[in-house]
Amino acid sequence: MKVVISVAEPVLSVKDFTVEFWVDGVWYPAAIDMNFDVEAGKVTAIVGESGSGKSTTAMGLMSILASNARTHGSVKVKGEEMIGAPSSLLRKFRGKEVAYIFQEPMTALNPVYTIGFQIVETLRTHFDMGPKEARLRAVELLTMVEIPDPEKSFEKYPHQLSGGQRQRAMIAQALACDPALLVADEPTTALDVTFQAEILDLMRGLKSRLNSAILLITHAMGVVADMADDILVMKDGRVVESGSADAIFNHPTHPYTKELLAAVPKLGHSAKRTLDFGKSGKPAPVLTLSDVTIEYPKRGRIPAFTAVKNFNLEIFPGEIVGLVGESGSGKTTVGRAAIGLIPIKSGKLTIAGTDISRATQKDLSAIRRHTGIVFQDPASSLNPRLPIGESIGEPIYLAGLAKGAELNHLVEDLLDQVELPRSYRNRYPHELSGGQRQRVGIARALALTPDLLIADEPTSALDVSVQARFLELFQGLQEKLKFACLFISHDLAVVDILSHRVAVMQDGLLIEEGDRDAILKHPAMEYTRRLIEAVPVPDPAEQALRRAARLASKN
Repeated sequence: MKVVISVAEPVLSVKDFTVEFWVDGVWYPAAIDMNFDVEAGKVTAIVGESGSGKSTTAMGLMSILASNARTHGSVKVKGEEMIGAPSSLLRKFRGKEVAYIFQEPMTALNPVYTIGFQIVETLRTHFDMGPKEARLRAVELLTMVEIPDPEKSFEKYPHQLSGGQRQRAMIAQALACDPALLVADEPTTALDVTFQAEILDLMRGLKSRLNSAILLITHAMGVVADMADDILVMKDGRVVESGSADAIFNHPTHPYTKELLAAVPKLGHSAKRTLDFGKSGKPAPVLTLSDVTIEYPKRGRIPAFTAVKNFNLEIFPGEIVGLVGESGSGKTTVGRAAIGLIPIKSGKLTIAGTDISRATQKDLSAIRRHTGIVFQDPASSLNPRLPIGESIGEPIYLAGLAKGAELNHLVEDLLDQVELPRSYRNRYPHELSGGQRQRVGIARALALTPDLLIADEPTSALDVSVQARFLELFQGLQEKLKFACLFISHDLAVVDILSHRVAVMQDGLLIEEGDRDAILKHPAMEYTRRLIEAVPVPDPAEQALRRAARLASKN
């Protein structure tokens, strides 16, 4: 008698899938001959550099692509063919059977509706649910993703939330319908390590509770080690290697995979960084914050809010101080106040020997010639209508330091310093990759040879290989130009690579500060220990042990 073994059909089955874009009269392939399955209760991760085709593949699965795109092959979700499917079937599957978590929540969420309305809309589109019931479920979801004061946050618009809170709101919306397939495209990019761990637990809970399949797209190899059962490695639109997480991490065969893994920063593996001030001894600090308190004023019904309290910090010439802490701890507020973008309520703030605590706009214009800032998202901080050469040269021109041919030479020198071709000066921001735009941001920030540079999460959106080159470039520039730097980041491994000292913030307070090795290897505060323990490591076996220990300590 023949025994027939029933094999469950995968939730997602992709066969010979290709995505092409029509550009200037030519079809350009972005993802080529993709073949993979994602089974129920399993996580498949797609990794690779920016431009490798990861996100294009994910968007193409449910035909969420620009109008100049076309797809070939087969994409089946729960046995239903999505390629060429009528729009009514796609609408039925989007959001309910297949949910997306996008990398940039500010562009994924509708800016004219509250986040509560958007979650309710998702629920009522796919379920027979009244307004009150949908609202209760939406608040429950916001509570589940740990948004502060869910009832009030329900009524807020996306711009009224922090980057991390917007990401939580989008995750709540994605999880609303308990999808059979969750496509998570860089779901933890904007999140600090402790909340990243919570979100990964939520996704893992969805997988185990509903037997959902997850397609994870990320450049964070620690997250891949924490979540993935299987891995696809993409380069130039093609899968160059695939296999189990254990095989890819421990026995990679393709040179590109080996290169990716070698570029991953590892906490505690960086060489010791010392700062030698020479025979003259320690110079005067470039930046001094003494008992600084920063308050956001009352706006309408929103009461005044004290974001930073009694903050004390000094940064010396040639020194990089890493500022770490969870979202909402006050890191970015300190960084912006340090260059006069936000006024302080009390205390004393000095830059290059000048007290700006009560400075006028005229005073600030003068002091800003000594400061620069690199923002987290260079795409939104660069003027999209200006070629990058003009963006880089603008601070020099406005300061009256150069114009004409002299300005052109200075712009070319700055492009050389950040290792971009001089020909790029005529390109616009949208024509550059994320890593290249970030280099433009650095060139612009260094245009006036500042004494102080504020770097606010400059690497969070970069994949590991681009990040490695960026950090090497940044370190070289800092050692050459000797500017003082406040480096704000939630990536402790990056802080470990760059920083001489580390400062830790919690709820607006500076709770711990000192030598990098002392803070990251022997922290005195329980909060700092929790931050370090939450950092995922690029090793599946070790990460499983760390996760078990973290969950045990919570229980």
